Amino acid sequence: METSTRWRVKNDDLPSHFQAQEQRLHQALPKELGEGYSDVLLLDADLNYIETHYTPSKDLGVLSQIESSEPRMVVTLGLKGQSCFTSHQGEELIFNQGYTTIATFNSSKGERQYQAHQTVTQLRLSLSKTWLERYLGESQAAQLFNGKAMQLLARQSISAQGMIAAQQLLTAKVVPEVKRVFMHAQAMSLLAAELDCFYQEKSKAGFKFTERDKAIASLAHDILEQEFQTPPTVASLARRAGTNQFKLKKLFQHFFDNTPYGVLLDIRMNKAYQLLKSNHCQVSVAADFVGYGHANNFSAAFVKYFGIAPKVIAKQ
Repeated sequence: METSTRWRVKNDDLPSHFQAQEQRLHQALPKELGEGYSDVLLLDADLNYIETHYTPSKDLGVLSQIESSEPRMVVTLGLKGQSCFTSHQGEELIFNQGYTTIATFNSSKGERQYQAHQTVTQLRLSLSKTWLERYLGESQAAQLFNGKAMQLLARQSISAQGMIAAQQLLTAKVVPEVKRVFMHAQAMSLLAAELDCFYQEKSKAGFKFTERDKAIASLAHDILEQEFQTPPTVASLARRAGTNQFKLKKLFQHFFDNTPYGVLLDIRMNKAYQLLKSNHCQVSVAADFVGYGHANNFSAAFVKYFGIAPKVIAKQ
């Protein structure tokens, strides 16, 4: 530690204790610098939960240098007080009470700064690009990283759902045997709530569709064309096309002016119409061919789509 206008301590020099059962690293703030601690909980290989409670007695800078094999996203909820992260390149991120900050990092070398006598409570979720690819799809995950050491993606008010999940994480009133399971579930709820707000705001700002987006939409359409009898779910279709459900629906609306289920209905109804018209087959045969388990459901859908009963087409 050194004294100047701000007291500084390296993150690795903070007194720490690793709790193996919970996979939790507990780091205490030295008494000469104030009160507080930071807990780092490993939820899985690509997802960390960090809980920080600091009331420093001096202006404090915690120096951190975390080497990672791949870029990471950090979602920070400012529950109380204010702090700042300054990168080694001089860029700043401000974390304010009541706000969620979403940022991506290619390196995490810098200084977390806290003001004297100001209590700070923050929750952070740190997730790797691999984690994002697994849940959002490779294409969507790639759009979140631009190669910079640090990039601010959003600063938004904490959502109501996110605040509920945060309070659950802070209290965690469960037995020790299932605590990590509980924490993982609440962390996922928090992420879903805050990323949902992020993508909703991004949607309002408008999407810029690329050639890759067009290729993703075309691939998803081809899959539905080939597997219309036993189609995948929208979630599965999105994963196979390399994106997420939200983005896939946007792409279908833009390129096909329809939803994935709407496109599937178009394919099924048109194939059924051609089959009935050319082969004069029974309605039940056509229903089975396009993936309907019950002829009555097929007939109702056909009438709603074409305005005419399938048996009429079969007799023509």
